[in-house]
Amino acid sequence: MDQGLLDPRRNAFREDLADARLSGRVTSSNFVDGWPGQVRVAIAPVFGAPDASEALTTQHIFGERVRVFEEREGWAWLQGVADGYVGYAPAAAIGRELSTPTHRVAALAAPALARPELKSPPLVDLPMGACLKVEREESGFAALAIGAFVPVQHLVPIDTRAADFVAVAEQFLGAPYLWGGRTRAGIDCSGLVQVAMQATGVAAPRDSDMLLAEIGSAIAVDNGVLRRGDLVFWRGHVGIMTDAAHMLHANAYHMRVVVEPLAEAVARIRATGSEIIGVRRPNSPLPALAGRGLG
Repeated sequence: MDQGLLDPRRNAFREDLADARLSGRVTSSNFVDGWPGQVRVAIAPVFGAPDASEALTTQHIFGERVRVFEEREGWAWLQGVADGYVGYAPAAAIGRELSTPTHRVAALAAPALARPELKSPPLVDLPMGACLKVEREESGFAALAIGAFVPVQHLVPIDTRAADFVAVAEQFLGAPYLWGGRTRAGIDCSGLVQVAMQATGVAAPRDSDMLLAEIGSAIAVDNGVLRRGDLVFWRGHVGIMTDAAHMLHANAYHMRVVVEPLAEAVARIRATGSEIIGVRRPNSPLPALAGRGLG
């Protein structure tokens, strides 16, 4: 048994129920295959327990696939397919009927309208990354399988990849900070990195410690010249370098997404007793900007 080595954030197991794929690796009284589901609301909140008063751990976005292991008392215990994150979401947010998306939202958000008309009332805002099935185009709007209409300018074909994840992240400037958030309505530091990287086709993990362990290559903290796209880590926090001297991050000091001089962030965070623990350079090519290092 390697139960003690498995991260419960990305492995679904409890004493009474576990993912059948973990049979022989964890102790549980019941193993199930679960069933495939798809998020059918704009934003599905995910918690560490079946209790909406608990801390938000992440969010799943419209059209994302999940695997549901249990549905009970209005809650679905599930795992995200894209990032493997485990948690509890409102069962009503998850549908059993699966659709194959053709497009995704590339704008910060796309209004889903009742009619293909500019003045039509919005039904809901679909956040960046929402995966949609478009049935046809009508008067400059994409007619969705769910019966709503989205401006075509806000969508890209599902296989389209952004060239620069930093440029995607920069669109979130000013968005409020929200622990566990992944949308312009509220986003946290690792959620910002994940959403931006997903837009480039990189299946980035959810939390900052996972990003530190898995994304790109390590750069010496005291020796490297930083460049656009480098990820700078503190314990429990990550920021994105926009050039050699400035960092973009969602943070609880400003309570929003900001760009600030790295040196200022380093000094402020150091005053709280925390130092940089790592720098990672994503493997995908990004434009290098010359300048100073960490200093």
